[in-house]
Amino acid sequence: MRSFTKLLVVALTLAPCSAFAQAIGDIRVEVEHASNTDFSLTPVWFGFHNGAFDSFDAGSAASPAIEAIAELGAVGPISMDFTNAPGIPGDIQGVVAAAENGVPPIEPGETGVSFVTPINPSGYQYFSYLSMLVPTNDTFVGNDNPFAYRVFNDDDDLIDAMGNATSEVVIEIFASDIYDAGTEVNGAGGAAFTQGEVGTEGVEENGVVTLGSDLSSFLDETDVTGRDIRDTIGTGELLATIRLSVVPEPTAGLLAAIAGLAGVVRRR
Repeated sequence: MRSFTKLLVVALTLAPCSAFAQAIGDIRVEVEHASNTDFSLTPVWFGFHNGAFDSFDAGSAASPAIEAIAELGAVGPISMDFTNAPGIPGDIQGVVAAAENGVPPIEPGETGVSFVTPINPSGYQYFSYLSMLVPTNDTFVGNDNPFAYRVFNDDDDLIDAMGNATSEVVIEIFASDIYDAGTEVNGAGGAAFTQGEVGTEGVEENGVVTLGSDLSSFLDETDVTGRDIRDTIGTGELLATIRLSVVPEPTAGLLAAIAGLAGVVRRR
């Protein structure tokens, strides 16, 4: 039995980890901070819905949930809004909390992963996400249009932007996708995740959500991880990439290999 255990461990080590890390058919949500900027991303909230969940609208005042995300990176309020939203089936939502090191935020070059279990993907074909950019006062990323990302079709298949079935959906977030919540004055103190600042002590702005945010006022600040902010984000620069995939079944080859190992042990 010890020999079989050792051989089995080797076989599983050589196999793709995703086939065993989660249940077959779970949705894998990966967030990669792909930018060269010095700004980081707070835990990324995401939800799958039927197009009826509109988290915010540019030109309108931010909701309390968006204010919580944009000023503090807090996902609790938006998660509660999603759960209580009428006509949203399944409550399929989650958070990519941190990168491989397990410590938020998701810093430049880091990748974080989360899993959710689908029930009926064709019932929630659209995807939404939200995250705060730090260190800032109230800058965030998200999709204003709830129909922006259709990721499942009527047959429960993942689909690309052209509507074709695919094994992986790729969503790219650029600097041009950054929003200012209009709830707190930029650079006037109280920037969250900044050394020497208290995130709840910013100056109220009482504005509206606008596309784009001037990050220059945060240059030369130091975030809570000790990173000095020297580089902002160019208008056309890629900030992050979200990848959606479905955890695959173990391959036939792997199952055959495990069966073969069992046979070897039995013969002994």
